[in-house]
Amino acid sequence: MNQKPVVTPLYALEANDLSVVLGGRKVLDIPSLQVLPNEVLVVIGPNGSGKTTFLLTLAALLKPATGTISYRGQAIGSGADMLKLRRRQAVVFQDPLLLNTTVWNNVTLGLRLRGVKGADAEQRTGRWLDRFGIASLAGRQAKTLSGGEAKRASLARAFVLQPEVLFLDEPFTGLDSPTRQSLIADFESVLRETKVTTVMVTHDSNEALALAHRVVVLMHGRIRQTGSPEEVFSYPVDEEVAGFVEVGNVLHGVVDSQGEGLASVNVKGRQVDAVSGLVAGSNVTLFLRQEDVTISLPQSRSAPSSARNQLAGKVDRVLPAGYQMRVTLDCGFPLVALITRRSWEELGLEVGREVTASFKASSVHLIPRQ
Repeated sequence: MNQKPVVTPLYALEANDLSVVLGGRKVLDIPSLQVLPNEVLVVIGPNGSGKTTFLLTLAALLKPATGTISYRGQAIGSGADMLKLRRRQAVVFQDPLLLNTTVWNNVTLGLRLRGVKGADAEQRTGRWLDRFGIASLAGRQAKTLSGGEAKRASLARAFVLQPEVLFLDEPFTGLDSPTRQSLIADFESVLRETKVTTVMVTHDSNEALALAHRVVVLMHGRIRQTGSPEEVFSYPVDEEVAGFVEVGNVLHGVVDSQGEGLASVNVKGRQVDAVSGLVAGSNVTLFLRQEDVTISLPQSRSAPSSARNQLAGKVDRVLPAGYQMRVTLDCGFPLVALITRRSWEELGLEVGREVTASFKASSVHLIPRQ
């Protein structure tokens, strides 16, 4: 007997014509968004951009004014159907929201509410307590946990449910840097192992770079850009997005000439080459990441750089940036480079020192400017 093939819906999560109105004002306007199965989608944006509202709406915890949301092709309705859909997801909030009881009881809470008991509940709880490194804390009262331990318990409580879709709202905020980095590394490993479809919102670009398969930039309640982390952070669509993702150098100029896909741009009297098809006469904004700028001494004996752009300049100021140094050069216009402390010391750099700034034409991203 011939059987019809099973057709798997293309998207794990899909939203169309979505809007949210709060206090009489439209705070969210999303024409469409699709999340693929097993994808980690990270929504970034400044404070007040609507990220949490977006997450709560996608998770069916906030009712939209208009639009539809579907899980694996099934539209969210109400009543029993909505309850079934919610049981296929888990939500982790910025505040761990732990009850005043033991870590074990907190992690098993969702299982008890869903009627999972006995050996299955024991095994699943033990696994996730161990996976997030808090098995030894199972009998501890939640109120005695550190911030990092509480967030690990919150994540374990979510993963023990074996969700099809995981939603997270700023899950790593409020932690010191070593604790945060350790937790992000563990979380990334868990996502890689489980392949659970994940939607996470954050204002931290580094979290998006570390975790995302795809990034959505949300500003003023609207999606401004969607793409891979490399696309979003290297090729922002406009100056506002570039400013948020800290692309680094944002310059203005005019294309003087164009030839075979290489544009020569006049930036305050200096020529900057960029890979671009924009025609001569175009007013443009140039984006150049700080880490793509190399500093050398004018008469360096090292092998010549392959970078097409070689600009003479002087060190104008320097600021420590963790294990690196953020160096501002005067090249006829301010140009910022991010270099290691070792490079700073080996080159004998200091304010006023003459240097050469080098960067590839392919590192410069141009967009037309009105």
